Amino acid sequence: MSTPPPTSAPPDAPLGARLGELARVFFKLGVIGFGGPAAHIAMMEDEVVERRRWLSRQHFLDLIGATNLIPGPNSTEMTMHVGYARAGWVGLAVAGTSFIVPAALSTGLLAWAYVKYGTLPAVEPFLVGIKPAVLAVILGALWRLGKKAVKGWMLAVLAALVSVLLVAGLSEIAALVLGGVAGMLGLVALRRRSTTGDPPKDNDPDDSDKAKASIKRGWLALLPIPAGLVQATAAAAGAVPLWKLGLFFLKVGAVLYGSGYVLIAFLEGDLVNDYGWLTQQQLLDAVAIGQFTPGPVLTTATFIGYVLGGVPGAVVATVGIFLPAFVFAGLLHPVVPKLRTSPWTAAFLDAINAAAVALMAVVTVQLGLDVLTGWVPVAIFAGAAVLALRYKVNAAWLVLGGALAGWLGATLGL
Repeated sequence: MSTPPPTSAPPDAPLGARLGELARVFFKLGVIGFGGPAAHIAMMEDEVVERRRWLSRQHFLDLIGATNLIPGPNSTEMTMHVGYARAGWVGLAVAGTSFIVPAALSTGLLAWAYVKYGTLPAVEPFLVGIKPAVLAVILGALWRLGKKAVKGWMLAVLAALVSVLLVAGLSEIAALVLGGVAGMLGLVALRRRSTTGDPPKDNDPDDSDKAKASIKRGWLALLPIPAGLVQATAAAAGAVPLWKLGLFFLKVGAVLYGSGYVLIAFLEGDLVNDYGWLTQQQLLDAVAIGQFTPGPVLTTATFIGYVLGGVPGAVVATVGIFLPAFVFAGLLHPVVPKLRTSPWTAAFLDAINAAAVALMAVVTVQLGLDVLTGWVPVAIFAGAAVLALRYKVNAAWLVLGGALAGWLGATLGL
């Protein structure tokens, strides 16, 4: 038995109705979005592709592949892409903000408690159940997206090779680019041998030039800010000026690639070692908060901003680290459909999509090794996987059910 898709406003519905839907959907995902980018994208695919049909699965895959190649938090940028597709720039702003706000508020509240009481809350029993449930949600999305992305033997081989490179320690962006280029060359050569006549023409030169110019303007507007501009004088002044805090996190948001672990290394090198704004323990506590709150891990900046500058610091740090993502996503979104009109760029997209699914598969295995360490999480994962794959239960109920099961297991001493 499958759950019928919820009633959704048609694409030509009034703007207010579409914006209201975007706000509700992405606020909900921001509240239940535990587990990192792979989990967020899996929940998003379930909501906007499987249930609401706002995007085709192919277009959703294309956006994932393209988003992996630009800086910023990938899952947050995907919310912005969906918002743009539904309601243009206003939809982009509403979707992205709705997804970020729950995480920023919960992180800010915990930062207040941390500053006031000096301790972190005990949430481990809930996470013991949430993590395996989220793993089941990721597995369901991986199955659906993988069937669409891996279209033939060449893409299957490519996905396997990218997986090997990632396991061997190659960075995510390097593996994706190498996979995309190799796949593009192989797919174009294969298609040219299997077709007769002239190959399809490339994009109109004017469109291509406009797209390149649009991306170039975006990068020029967000060039990395020299570290010297944010060199701390906190030791002398007794506090970090808000403008320096904002510039630092704007720089981070504009140049950050990769996972939350890359963010941790970035923050440790600058905030602890170079600027001396935080102690090592404060950074570790900030990272812990970012890991067990829902939504994007970049709301770690909210916690740090509050510790360094109270509520104004939290607001400035949050806006600074997420602002580049709004710009990048808005510039990229109109370009992605054009990439499908050229055999070269279409092949590149297909290869990037297969590589992105390989990345998602590697992350799933790594999460599984970390999470499935006892019979209780294994049982929760198995039950959630059956509900997700067989009965298509909404991710929100799986996460809530997992949290309850984890709490019961801890209460009963299991």
